[in-house]
Amino acid sequence: MAKRAAKKAKPKAAARRRKSAKPVRKAQRAPARKPAARKPARRVAKPARRAKAAAPRRSPQRSPQRFTVSHLLDSDFVANGLRAYARYRDLGVAAATNGMVQAHVIRLMPPVTDEVRKAHYHDVEFQLVYVLKGSMTTDFEGQGPVTMHAGSCWIQPPKIRHTVLDYSDDCEVLEIILPADFETVALE
Repeated sequence: MAKRAAKKAKPKAAARRRKSAKPVRKAQRAPARKPAARKPARRVAKPARRAKAAAPRRSPQRSPQRFTVSHLLDSDFVANGLRAYARYRDLGVAAATNGMVQAHVIRLMPPVTDEVRKAHYHDVEFQLVYVLKGSMTTDFEGQGPVTMHAGSCWIQPPKIRHTVLDYSDDCEVLEIILPADFETVALE
């Protein structure tokens, strides 16, 4: 019985609240407002999507690559490379890629002479250089002189004009070039 009384009391209390509310006359109503100007939608930058890695393109004239390993032997450094002031250690990449890529370690021999400081560029598709030991300073067209130390890595865009200005007595770099057979053009 107490439950019935509680159920009946609730509707009566709500009815009393409605009756006690005074009706609002037109004069008491708030003046009509002009619709607020809409604020421009705030654009939130979406997080950048990661670009899907493009599938490697294979040129139809190139043969498949072969597995190769090259272990360090001081006797592998020979003076049969591009520069007389450097010793080259071929890493076997050109043979393994059928001429697609050249990779070698270059030991630059002291002293730095006028022959070293000749401006030139390489007619390549890609060239990456990584300093393994020592340091070297090179003047790149549009960049100015840059000194690289052990651990420095850079890409030389195709045909960028550059001049080796100086290097330490122990300078060694890893150079990766595409294609393996390329032309170096000396500038005046």
